[in-house]
Amino acid sequence: MATNNPPNSTPNTPANTPKPPKPHARLEKWIWILIYGGLFLVILGISTGRTEPALGWSMAVPGALVTLVGFVLIYVRSRLNDK
Repeated sequence: MATNNPPNSTPNTPANTPKPPKPHARLEKWIWILIYGGLFLVILGISTGRTEPALGWSMAVPGALVTLVGFVLIYVRSRLNDK
């Protein structure tokens, strides 16, 4: 069983070819920032709400809205074309 290629051969591409940039990388970065930041605010609001309910609600509700925006952006990202 002779083969023409040595076992560790690489395809005919130059060694330092840059990878093509992801078209929606900035959007994906912001999605995860919004989701994790919003969840952090929700948890912080819940823990603060045990001692100061008004302050806890004023932190948890915006955090939940920010998280929701992040999840909506996941849907928006799924509908974009990758060109």
